[in-house]
Amino acid sequence: MTNATMTLGIDFGTTNTVVAMAAIDGSVEVLRFAAPDGDLTAFRSALSFEIHEEDGGPAQRVVEAGPWAIDAYLEDPLDTRFIQSFKTFAASPAFVETVIDNRRYGFEDLLAAFLFRLRHHGGPAMAQLPARVIVGRPVTFAGGSDEQLALRRYETAFARLGFTDIRYAYEPVGAAFYFARQLTTAATVLVADFGGGTSDFTIVRFEPEPWGLRSTGLAQTGVGVAGDAFDYRIIDQLVSPQLGKGGEYRSFDKVLPIPQRYYAAFAKWDQLALLRASRDMKDIRAIARDALEPSKLERMIEVLDDNHGYALYRAVSRLKMDLSLQSNAMFSFTAGSVRIEQAVARSEFEAWISPELAAIERAVDQAIDQSGLQPGQIDRVFLTGGTSFVPAVRDIFHRRFDPARIETGGEFESIASGLALIGREADIDVWAESFEG
Repeated sequence: MTNATMTLGIDFGTTNTVVAMAAIDGSVEVLRFAAPDGDLTAFRSALSFEIHEEDGGPAQRVVEAGPWAIDAYLEDPLDTRFIQSFKTFAASPAFVETVIDNRRYGFEDLLAAFLFRLRHHGGPAMAQLPARVIVGRPVTFAGGSDEQLALRRYETAFARLGFTDIRYAYEPVGAAFYFARQLTTAATVLVADFGGGTSDFTIVRFEPEPWGLRSTGLAQTGVGVAGDAFDYRIIDQLVSPQLGKGGEYRSFDKVLPIPQRYYAAFAKWDQLALLRASRDMKDIRAIARDALEPSKLERMIEVLDDNHGYALYRAVSRLKMDLSLQSNAMFSFTAGSVRIEQAVARSEFEAWISPELAAIERAVDQAIDQSGLQPGQIDRVFLTGGTSFVPAVRDIFHRRFDPARIETGGEFESIASGLALIGREADIDVWAESFEG
């Protein structure tokens, strides 16, 4: 594909980012990255900042993204700031900036830094970018309610790469366009997209026409909970109590509870990345000296000081995967002197995430109501995204639809491919909007 004939679709996700390119003939190709451990299409939405000091020369700030950021962190965890799930900050007015090595970074600065490294690792395929890019956006942003702020930040970051025609389309709509390629007859399709930060739902009617499929949007809803919220529950239940949550400390002649806000931040990937460098760390160290069980808080400090957040992420992800395949699994987190192991039943995990499951269920029902259809009038249900593998999530759909109508696939590639295809639509304004902020 050449710059002149290519349309770019970018699914910037909380956990992974995927880039797809659509040609004028309707073909679509997902960009592959030559990563250190082998080619991949799902580029991790993570950043690392490291200072390299050369003998006799000035210190150099090295920024990396994706698997290269993970490698930089694993090689030198103590001197590397590792940030993941930063998409969660996008719509939050409370997040103004973070300071890394005496330099201030707003959300748009973090996203632009990430996109420049993504482009670099994309190689020749991204050397010359087209004018138009279709960027996926959730129906409801996680971590904040100001979607205009989020889109304004997106606009600033993507414009820095040189795009002049920046469009935004709902992520589940992109997945619907990807799924529609296989349709040969008219069908009403519900697409459920489960990302790291949001769960989004759209219902689209596809009808065959001489020139292709005509698409009519019927409903779209979303909720700001998904895989990261499930992770929060696991950390809150299994890890935080071993690091002092629920404990007490002495303050003069009083015994006070350890503030819960430290653990609320600790259990969120986006907040954990910043907690180590926050003003709260000074308070946590002071409380540890006066805690009734100081060893637990000392373990928390070790996890933060020694940058064990990624090891914790791996342990939590393994547990979720294991519980998707079997009814019981072992949670195991070992890092430095910290060792936490506990057997977990799938029923326990489902009880922990019951508030999130209820919110997802309400959003699904809202989409069905908004469409004016009964569940039996929806012909196909397409589940995509990593959290769609969780049995309790799938059960929401199995209770409403004939299992024969439910399909899965393209968990990491469907949205980006569909976004790129939307960029080729003659009536693109129906499906993708420019930001007017």
